Amino acid sequence: MPTFASRGILLLLPFLLLACGGSGGDRPAATTDRPVIGVSVLTLTHAFFQDLTAALEAEADAHGFDVVITACEFDIARQKNQVSDFVVRQVDAIVLAPCDSRAIGTSILEANAAGIPVFTTDIAALSEGIDVVTHVATDNYEGGRLAARAILDAIGGSGQIAIIDHPEVESVIMRTNGFFDELEARSAPVEVVARLPGGGVKDRAFRVAEDILQAHPDLDAIFAINDDTALGAVAAIEKAGRAGTVRVVGFDGTLEARRAIRDGQIFADVIQHPDRIGRETVQAIVRYMNGEPVEDEILIAPSLYTQQDALADPLLQESE
Repeated sequence: MPTFASRGILLLLPFLLLACGGSGGDRPAATTDRPVIGVSVLTLTHAFFQDLTAALEAEADAHGFDVVITACEFDIARQKNQVSDFVVRQVDAIVLAPCDSRAIGTSILEANAAGIPVFTTDIAALSEGIDVVTHVATDNYEGGRLAARAILDAIGGSGQIAIIDHPEVESVIMRTNGFFDELEARSAPVEVVARLPGGGVKDRAFRVAEDILQAHPDLDAIFAINDDTALGAVAAIEKAGRAGTVRVVGFDGTLEARRAIRDGQIFADVIQHPDRIGRETVQAIVRYMNGEPVEDEILIAPSLYTQQDALADPLLQESE
Protein backbone atom coordinates (compact mmCIF):
# COMPACT_ATOMS: atom_id res chain seq x y z
CA MET A 1 0.00 0.00 0.00
CA PRO A 2 1.48 3.42 -0.89
CA THR A 3 2.15 5.76 1.99
CA PHE A 4 2.37 9.51 2.24
CA ALA A 5 5.90 9.35 3.63
CA SER A 6 7.25 7.38 0.68
CA ARG A 7 6.48 10.30 -1.60
CA GLY A 8 6.84 13.21 0.77
CA ILE A 9 9.97 14.68 -0.81
CA LEU A 10 8.38 14.66 -4.26
CA LEU A 11 5.44 16.69 -3.06
CA LEU A 12 7.78 19.69 -2.77
CA LEU A 13 7.98 19.84 -6.58
CA PRO A 14 6.02 22.77 -8.04
CA PHE A 15 2.68 21.84 -9.56
CA LEU A 16 2.59 23.95 -12.68
CA LEU A 17 -0.04 23.46 -15.32
CA LEU A 18 -0.01 19.81 -16.32
CA ALA A 19 1.56 18.76 -19.58
CA CYS A 20 -1.05 18.49 -22.33
CA GLY A 21 -3.63 19.60 -19.77
CA GLY A 22 -2.86 23.22 -19.08
CA SER A 23 -5.88 24.76 -20.75
CA GLY A 24 -9.61 24.41 -20.62
CA GLY A 25 -10.03 25.07 -16.91
CA ASP A 26 -7.31 22.87 -15.36
CA ARG A 27 -6.42 24.04 -11.86
CA PRO A 28 -2.99 23.32 -10.37
CA ALA A 29 -2.51 22.69 -6.68
CA ALA A 30 -0.40 24.96 -4.53
CA THR A 31 3.13 23.81 -3.71
CA THR A 32 3.01 22.36 -0.19
CA ASP A 33 4.24 19.32 1.67
CA ARG A 34 0.70 17.95 1.89
CA PRO A 35 -0.24 14.74 0.07
CA VAL A 36 -1.68 15.32 -3.40
CA ILE A 37 -4.63 13.85 -5.28
CA GLY A 38 -4.49 14.09 -9.07
CA VAL A 39 -7.91 14.39 -10.71
CA SER A 40 -8.87 14.08 -14.38
CA VAL A 41 -12.54 14.47 -15.27
CA LEU A 42 -14.47 14.31 -18.50
CA THR A 43 -15.02 18.09 -18.73
CA LEU A 44 -15.12 21.24 -16.64
CA THR A 45 -17.55 23.00 -18.96
CA HIS A 46 -20.49 21.12 -17.43
CA ALA A 47 -22.02 22.26 -14.13
CA PHE A 48 -22.13 18.67 -12.85
CA PHE A 49 -18.35 18.31 -12.94
CA GLN A 50 -17.84 21.83 -11.65
CA ASP A 51 -19.91 20.96 -8.59
CA LEU A 52 -18.25 17.57 -8.19
CA THR A 53 -14.69 18.93 -8.31
CA ALA A 54 -15.53 21.87 -6.04
CA ALA A 55 -16.87 19.48 -3.39
CA LEU A 56 -13.91 17.16 -3.89
CA GLU A 57 -11.44 20.01 -3.38
CA ALA A 58 -13.22 21.27 -0.26
CA GLU A 59 -13.39 17.80 1.28
CA ALA A 60 -9.76 17.10 0.39
CA ASP A 61 -8.63 20.35 2.00
CA ALA A 62 -10.55 19.45 5.16
CA HIS A 63 -8.57 16.20 5.32
CA GLY A 64 -5.18 17.80 4.65
CA PHE A 65 -4.80 17.03 0.93
CA ASP A 66 -3.95 19.23 -2.01
CA VAL A 67 -5.67 18.53 -5.31
CA VAL A 68 -4.67 19.01 -8.94
CA ILE A 69 -7.81 19.26 -11.08
CA THR A 70 -7.58 18.63 -14.83
CA ALA A 71 -10.16 17.95 -17.52
CA CYS A 72 -9.66 16.06 -20.76
CA GLU A 73 -12.59 17.81 -22.48
CA PHE A 74 -13.73 14.61 -24.19
CA ASP A 75 -10.23 13.85 -25.53
CA ILE A 76 -8.95 10.43 -24.41
CA ALA A 77 -5.40 11.15 -25.60
CA ARG A 78 -5.33 14.23 -23.41
CA GLN A 79 -6.61 12.27 -20.43
CA LYS A 80 -3.94 9.62 -20.92
CA ASN A 81 -1.30 12.37 -20.88
CA GLN A 82 -2.77 13.79 -17.69
CA VAL A 83 -2.57 10.41 -15.96
CA SER A 84 1.00 9.91 -17.19
CA ASP A 85 1.89 13.29 -15.72
CA PHE A 86 0.37 12.31 -12.38
CA VAL A 87 2.46 9.13 -12.42
CA VAL A 88 5.67 11.03 -13.19
CA ARG A 89 4.92 13.45 -10.35
CA GLN A 90 4.16 10.57 -7.97
CA VAL A 91 0.88 11.89 -6.64
CA ASP A 92 -0.59 9.96 -3.73
CA ALA A 93 -3.88 9.03 -5.40
CA ILE A 94 -5.56 9.47 -8.78
CA VAL A 95 -9.26 10.14 -9.34
CA LEU A 96 -10.68 9.60 -12.82
CA ALA A 97 -13.97 10.27 -14.56
CA PRO A 98 -12.94 8.55 -17.79
CA CYS A 99 -13.54 10.06 -21.20
CA ASP A 100 -13.69 6.53 -22.62
CA SER A 101 -14.46 3.76 -20.14
CA ARG A 102 -12.49 1.13 -22.05
CA ALA A 103 -9.64 3.10 -23.58
CA ILE A 104 -8.60 4.49 -20.18
CA GLY A 105 -7.51 1.00 -19.09
CA THR A 106 -3.89 1.35 -20.20
CA SER A 107 -3.52 4.54 -18.16
CA ILE A 108 -4.93 2.86 -15.06
CA LEU A 109 -2.45 0.01 -15.54
CA GLU A 110 0.32 2.63 -15.70
CA ALA A 111 -0.78 4.01 -12.35
CA ASN A 112 -1.14 0.49 -10.93
CA ALA A 113 2.45 -0.31 -11.94
CA ALA A 114 3.64 2.83 -10.15
CA GLY A 115 1.79 1.84 -6.97
CA ILE A 116 -0.58 4.80 -7.10
CA PRO A 117 -4.15 3.94 -6.07
CA VAL A 118 -6.83 4.81 -8.60
CA PHE A 119 -10.41 5.80 -7.79
CA THR A 120 -13.14 6.42 -10.36
CA THR A 121 -15.92 8.92 -9.91
CA ASP A 122 -19.19 9.29 -11.83
CA ILE A 123 -17.92 7.19 -14.78
CA ALA A 124 -16.45 3.71 -14.22
CA ALA A 125 -13.62 2.05 -16.14
CA LEU A 126 -14.58 -1.14 -17.98
CA SER A 127 -11.19 -2.55 -19.01
CA GLU A 128 -10.19 -5.98 -17.74
CA GLY A 129 -7.16 -6.57 -15.53
CA ILE A 130 -7.08 -3.10 -13.96
CA ASP A 131 -7.05 -2.28 -10.26
CA VAL A 132 -9.49 0.44 -9.16
CA VAL A 133 -9.94 0.82 -5.41
CA THR A 134 -13.56 1.92 -5.64
CA HIS A 135 -16.06 3.57 -7.94
CA VAL A 136 -18.19 6.40 -6.53
CA ALA A 137 -21.19 7.43 -8.59
CA THR A 138 -24.88 7.93 -8.97
CA ASP A 139 -26.85 4.73 -9.24
CA ASN A 140 -27.15 5.33 -12.97
CA TYR A 141 -29.02 2.12 -13.65
CA GLU A 142 -31.77 3.15 -11.23
CA GLY A 143 -31.66 6.63 -12.75
CA GLY A 144 -32.37 5.13 -16.16
CA ARG A 145 -35.39 3.36 -14.74
CA LEU A 146 -36.63 6.63 -13.25
CA ALA A 147 -36.21 8.29 -16.63
CA ALA A 148 -38.29 5.60 -18.32
CA ARG A 149 -41.07 6.07 -15.80
CA ALA A 150 -41.02 9.81 -16.41
CA ILE A 151 -41.15 9.32 -20.19
CA LEU A 152 -44.12 6.98 -19.89
CA ASP A 153 -45.88 9.50 -17.68
CA ALA A 154 -45.12 12.28 -20.15
CA ILE A 155 -46.59 10.44 -23.16
CA GLY A 156 -49.48 8.71 -21.43
CA GLY A 157 -47.91 5.27 -21.52
CA SER A 158 -47.50 4.74 -25.26
CA GLY A 159 -45.91 6.35 -28.29
CA GLN A 160 -42.64 6.88 -30.15
CA ILE A 161 -39.42 7.57 -28.22
CA ALA A 162 -35.93 8.57 -29.29
CA ILE A 163 -32.72 8.41 -27.26
CA ILE A 164 -29.82 10.81 -27.70
CA ASP A 165 -26.97 8.67 -26.39
CA HIS A 166 -23.30 8.83 -25.42
CA PRO A 167 -22.30 5.16 -25.41
CA GLU A 168 -18.57 5.67 -24.85
CA VAL A 169 -18.99 6.17 -21.12
CA GLU A 170 -20.07 3.63 -18.53
CA SER A 171 -22.48 5.89 -16.68
CA VAL A 172 -24.56 6.40 -19.80
CA ILE A 173 -24.46 2.69 -20.62
CA MET A 174 -25.97 2.04 -17.20
CA ARG A 175 -28.61 4.73 -17.73
CA THR A 176 -29.77 3.32 -21.04
CA ASN A 177 -29.69 -0.25 -19.67
CA GLY A 178 -31.97 0.82 -16.83
CA PHE A 179 -34.20 2.73 -19.26
CA PHE A 180 -34.76 -0.28 -21.51
CA ASP A 181 -35.19 -2.68 -18.60
CA GLU A 182 -37.91 -0.48 -17.10
CA LEU A 183 -39.75 -0.29 -20.41
CA GLU A 184 -39.57 -4.08 -20.71
CA ALA A 185 -40.66 -4.65 -17.11
CA ARG A 186 -43.74 -2.52 -17.71
CA SER A 187 -44.46 -4.12 -21.11
CA ALA A 188 -44.86 -0.56 -22.30
CA PRO A 189 -46.40 -0.17 -25.77
CA VAL A 190 -43.69 2.20 -26.97
CA GLU A 191 -41.41 2.18 -29.99
CA VAL A 192 -37.83 3.42 -29.76
CA VAL A 193 -37.55 4.85 -33.27
CA ALA A 194 -34.04 6.32 -32.98
CA ARG A 195 -30.99 5.94 -30.78
CA LEU A 196 -28.19 8.23 -31.89
CA PRO A 197 -24.99 9.51 -30.22
CA GLY A 198 -24.94 13.16 -29.21
CA GLY A 199 -21.58 13.28 -27.48
CA GLY A 200 -23.08 14.62 -24.26
CA VAL A 201 -22.78 18.21 -25.51
CA LYS A 202 -25.44 20.75 -26.41
CA ASP A 203 -24.51 21.72 -29.95
CA ARG A 204 -24.12 18.16 -31.21
CA ALA A 205 -27.31 17.07 -29.44
CA PHE A 206 -29.13 19.95 -31.15
CA ARG A 207 -28.07 18.69 -34.59
CA VAL A 208 -28.94 15.08 -33.74
CA ALA A 209 -32.36 16.11 -32.42
CA GLU A 210 -33.00 18.07 -35.62
CA ASP A 211 -32.32 14.93 -37.66
CA ILE A 212 -34.55 12.81 -35.43
CA LEU A 213 -37.43 15.28 -35.58
CA GLN A 214 -37.23 15.48 -39.35
CA ALA A 215 -37.14 11.69 -39.74
CA HIS A 216 -39.94 11.01 -37.23
CA PRO A 217 -42.84 13.45 -37.49
CA ASP A 218 -44.89 11.43 -34.97
CA LEU A 219 -42.20 11.41 -32.29
CA ASP A 220 -43.58 11.83 -28.76
CA ALA A 221 -40.53 12.07 -26.51
CA ILE A 222 -36.75 12.16 -26.25
CA PHE A 223 -34.66 10.66 -23.47
CA ALA A 224 -31.56 12.83 -23.23
CA ILE A 225 -28.70 11.19 -21.33
CA ASN A 226 -27.59 14.43 -19.64
CA ASP A 227 -28.78 17.99 -19.28
CA ASP A 228 -26.64 19.50 -22.03
CA THR A 229 -28.18 16.92 -24.35
CA ALA A 230 -31.66 17.76 -23.07
CA LEU A 231 -31.16 21.48 -23.59
CA GLY A 232 -29.86 20.88 -27.11
CA ALA A 233 -32.93 18.76 -27.84
CA VAL A 234 -35.23 21.48 -26.45
CA ALA A 235 -33.65 24.05 -28.77
CA ALA A 236 -34.22 21.76 -31.77
CA ILE A 237 -37.82 21.05 -30.75
CA GLU A 238 -38.57 24.76 -30.41
CA LYS A 239 -36.92 25.54 -33.74
CA ALA A 240 -39.07 22.86 -35.38
CA GLY A 241 -42.23 24.36 -33.88
CA ARG A 242 -42.98 21.21 -31.90
CA ALA A 243 -42.74 22.56 -28.36
CA GLY A 244 -45.41 20.97 -26.20
CA THR A 245 -45.81 17.96 -28.48
CA VAL A 246 -42.38 16.34 -28.06
CA ARG A 247 -41.49 15.82 -24.40
CA VAL A 248 -37.93 15.70 -23.09
CA VAL A 249 -36.58 13.90 -20.03
CA GLY A 250 -33.02 14.76 -19.01
CA PHE A 251 -30.46 13.62 -16.48
CA ASP A 252 -28.30 15.63 -14.03
CA GLY A 253 -30.21 18.43 -12.35
CA THR A 254 -28.20 21.49 -13.42
CA LEU A 255 -29.60 24.92 -12.66
CA GLU A 256 -30.27 25.66 -16.35
CA ALA A 257 -32.21 22.42 -16.73
CA ARG A 258 -34.20 23.11 -13.58
CA ARG A 259 -35.27 26.44 -15.03
CA ALA A 260 -36.29 24.67 -18.24
CA ILE A 261 -38.37 22.23 -16.20
CA ARG A 262 -40.03 25.09 -14.34
CA ASP A 263 -40.84 26.76 -17.66
CA GLY A 264 -42.25 23.56 -19.17
CA GLN A 265 -39.48 23.04 -21.75
CA ILE A 266 -38.22 19.83 -20.14
CA PHE A 267 -40.75 17.44 -18.65
CA ALA A 268 -38.54 16.03 -15.88
CA ASP A 269 -34.95 15.36 -14.86
CA VAL A 270 -33.22 12.58 -13.01
CA ILE A 271 -31.33 14.45 -10.32
CA GLN A 272 -27.77 13.55 -9.37
CA HIS A 273 -25.84 14.80 -6.35
CA PRO A 274 -22.34 15.70 -7.58
CA ASP A 275 -21.38 17.42 -4.34
CA ARG A 276 -21.96 14.20 -2.43
CA ILE A 277 -20.08 12.17 -5.05
CA GLY A 278 -17.07 14.46 -4.64
CA ARG A 279 -17.13 14.22 -0.85
CA GLU A 280 -17.62 10.45 -0.82
CA THR A 281 -14.69 10.01 -3.21
CA VAL A 282 -12.32 11.84 -0.90
CA GLN A 283 -13.64 9.98 2.13
CA ALA A 284 -12.93 6.70 0.34
CA ILE A 285 -9.37 7.85 -0.34
CA VAL A 286 -8.90 8.74 3.32
CA ARG A 287 -10.17 5.34 4.46
CA TYR A 288 -7.90 3.58 1.99
CA MET A 289 -4.84 5.57 3.08
CA ASN A 290 -5.64 4.77 6.72
CA GLY A 291 -5.72 1.05 5.94
CA GLU A 292 -9.46 0.80 6.46
CA PRO A 293 -11.73 -1.31 4.23
CA VAL A 294 -13.27 0.40 1.22
CA GLU A 295 -16.22 -1.09 -0.64
CA ASP A 296 -15.74 -1.80 -4.35
CA GLU A 297 -18.59 0.51 -5.35
CA ILE A 298 -20.35 3.38 -3.63
CA LEU A 299 -23.67 4.24 -5.29
CA ILE A 300 -25.73 7.31 -4.49
CA ALA A 301 -29.45 7.17 -5.18
CA PRO A 302 -30.86 9.66 -7.72
CA SER A 303 -34.31 11.20 -7.60
CA LEU A 304 -36.84 12.51 -10.09
CA TYR A 305 -37.34 16.27 -10.43
CA THR A 306 -40.55 17.59 -12.00
CA GLN A 307 -42.16 20.96 -12.63
CA GLN A 308 -43.83 20.76 -9.23
CA ASP A 309 -40.39 20.45 -7.63
CA ALA A 310 -39.04 23.33 -9.72
CA LEU A 311 -41.82 25.68 -8.67
CA ALA A 312 -40.87 25.13 -5.03
CA ASP A 313 -37.10 25.00 -5.57
CA PRO A 314 -35.25 27.57 -3.40
CA LEU A 315 -32.21 27.35 -5.69
CA LEU A 316 -34.26 28.76 -8.54
CA GLN A 317 -35.74 31.46 -6.36
CA GLU A 318 -32.27 32.51 -5.14
CA SER A 319 -30.86 32.59 -8.69
CA GLU A 320 -33.52 34.93 -10.06
